[in-house]
Amino acid sequence: MAGKAGDNPDSLMALCTVFCLKNLRRTMCYTGARNKLCLRPDVFLPSEICDKLVNVYMELVHTDSNFEPQDGFFQLFSDPRSTRLTRLQLREDFVQDRDLEAIGKQDLIELHLTSCNHLSARSLRTLCSFKHTLVSLSLFGCTNIFHKTGAPLACGEDDDDEDEEERLHRHAVDSDFTFQGFNRLRLLNLGCLPAEVDAEALLKPLPALTSLDLSGVYLPRPAFLAQWRDRLASLVLYNIDLSEELISTIVQMSRLRHLDISRENQRNSKFKMTRKILTSIVQGLGNLVSLDISGHIMLDNCTVPQFEEAMGRPSIEPCKSSIYPFQELKRPLQFLGLYHTTLCSATHIPAYKVAGNSNEEQVLNAIEAYTEYRPELAHKAINQLFDFARIQHCNQLLRALQLVIAALKCHKYDKSIQVTGSAALFYLTNTEYRNDQSVRLRRQVIEVVLNGMEQYQEVTVQRNCCLTLCNFSIPEELEFQYHRVNLLLLKILEPARQDESIQRIAVHLCNALVCQVDNDHKEAVGKMGFVKTMLNLIQKKLQDKMCDQVMEFSWSALWNITDETPDNCQMFLNCNGMDLFLECLQEFPDKQELHRNMLGLLGNVAEVRALRPQLLTGQFISVFSELLDSKADGIEVSYNACGVLSHIMFDGPEMWTIEDPEREWVMDKMWDAIQSWDVSSRRNINYRSFEPILRLLPQSISPVSQHWATWALYNLVSVYPNKYCPLLVKEGGVALLDKVLKLESSHQETKDMARKVMEQCETFKEDPMDTSR
Repeated sequence: MAGKAGDNPDSLMALCTVFCLKNLRRTMCYTGARNKLCLRPDVFLPSEICDKLVNVYMELVHTDSNFEPQDGFFQLFSDPRSTRLTRLQLREDFVQDRDLEAIGKQDLIELHLTSCNHLSARSLRTLCSFKHTLVSLSLFGCTNIFHKTGAPLACGEDDDDEDEEERLHRHAVDSDFTFQGFNRLRLLNLGCLPAEVDAEALLKPLPALTSLDLSGVYLPRPAFLAQWRDRLASLVLYNIDLSEELISTIVQMSRLRHLDISRENQRNSKFKMTRKILTSIVQGLGNLVSLDISGHIMLDNCTVPQFEEAMGRPSIEPCKSSIYPFQELKRPLQFLGLYHTTLCSATHIPAYKVAGNSNEEQVLNAIEAYTEYRPELAHKAINQLFDFARIQHCNQLLRALQLVIAALKCHKYDKSIQVTGSAALFYLTNTEYRNDQSVRLRRQVIEVVLNGMEQYQEVTVQRNCCLTLCNFSIPEELEFQYHRVNLLLLKILEPARQDESIQRIAVHLCNALVCQVDNDHKEAVGKMGFVKTMLNLIQKKLQDKMCDQVMEFSWSALWNITDETPDNCQMFLNCNGMDLFLECLQEFPDKQELHRNMLGLLGNVAEVRALRPQLLTGQFISVFSELLDSKADGIEVSYNACGVLSHIMFDGPEMWTIEDPEREWVMDKMWDAIQSWDVSSRRNINYRSFEPILRLLPQSISPVSQHWATWALYNLVSVYPNKYCPLLVKEGGVALLDKVLKLESSHQETKDMARKVMEQCETFKEDPMDTSR
């Protein structure tokens, strides 16, 4: 049988790496003096393992909210005699100067630092310790590393508190750093280098570079790039203002295999990509396998008129190209970036992979190409994928999901990516695609959605994330993140004035999460403040005199969370839940669904013997007695009211401490109500256990309670025999019904029903398999 999308398991190496990082002190480390994390003296780790440990550590810190960063983690790799590091990828503000200093003795070959804004010029000095071994270096987006005291101001400090001299000193460029001596360096990324840093002077000592990325760098004298014309195989000049001088320099670089001269957009661009310029690039750079000209304005017509185009299916052969300049290519390009250009809609494009915006394949290629370093483009491409998934059909579901997940992980702090990515996930995980997705893939979706909910309180992100969670089977698919998802939803519901749509979805999710889960889960959620949060929502709706879905879902959630959980029932009473019950009855006398949910909840409270005295007041008993006559929601309200009273009656006449109404009068009303019900009624109720009902059977204290319990069983096993007969047999209900037959106090009508229940269950023998799980 074919596997589902995303079904490949993690490798053993990946699983072991994550386990070790989450259990450092139980595996490779011990606690030294002053609680310092130390590597065990008998541990010696090769570079393959050390690189994996550090890179996965960064990923966990960045994407796993349950992972605690370890103070002194990088210090574990300070001694190259026991640990070897060669290839590291570190990103964003988790990386500090001291972390690089800790690994200063390592012989690093590759070091990729991305948007590490807490690194200052101290780290430039540390880089010098790697100069004899470094082959590949990326400082993309590390805007403060070239400043003498580049790290941001401390929390609570203010730019206004600095005098002009301090401000100038803090932003002064460190002119002492040089790449002199970095003789092995071949690949360098200086993307987003601050404008005040002289790129030409900085790069001068590096004549042997073969790959250079100067994205967004100010180049006042671009001719200096000519020094690498016989060496460079890759040149990236994204968001650089092109000029004739720069183009003429580029076309001399005959060894170039990858050229990127793309832009974010066409606004503020003085340069026009003409057919002549594009032809000169293709003719001058005969070794090109990858070209990106995304975002450029095409001044004159570069495309073949439709009536002159080659016939047949779309072709990648250069001779058939619909774009004139590319007819000069010797072979199809491996990659061609045409995103946000008019060329991407051409019929014949001579490239195996095209990034554009005219179809799903091009958009996915754009997301793949631009996610890591160009979130502004990835955001636009994901937005277009959202349109494809919403309006049409996504043909590459697995790839689409994996790319959106990767973008959301990579740009956890980019609001625009989080908004568009979470919206795309909603459509990519809906019912249409569900059967094609593996458990593992859907779990990855849940994790990035929860990351977004955690990071952003903004309305759109929260709504998108909550809606996406609704596409999953709840609680089953969310159980692996059960504690976390409940905390996040309760946090959403805390504000008194929350967005109505988010409130409605969040309450619905809360309700679903506490339905059909074990009592341990319910008790844990109760301790998070679930009961209090729901009651606050109810209080707010009462103040607004509004009985909407939020009100009904809140009572339903309370009904579910109090099921067989005495602690939660106690919380409900302690938080003045009974007062809200009476107010809701009075304010909304005709809301049948509301009444059913409230009475179901009070049935759970009444099952707890220690709490029943709090229900035994004249006011409450009168209300329950009146509700016996209710025809709301079929028999449900009357049935639940009778259930509450049945448990109270079961405590005996000596516990009846009120004078009005009288116990006998209430019992008569209960008998009348039960006899008015249709035993074949279909029910809007779901029992996981009959234990609270069964305890009312073998007793003579309250025959009416016994009669209610017997009627309940008769109704359920008659209408839903396949579901409830095995449950009754399994829980020993047949033996207890037999005792009812032997009790003299049992009414004849009760005995007759008990016999019918036993007969119904005769065909269901006790199953040795446990069906309760």
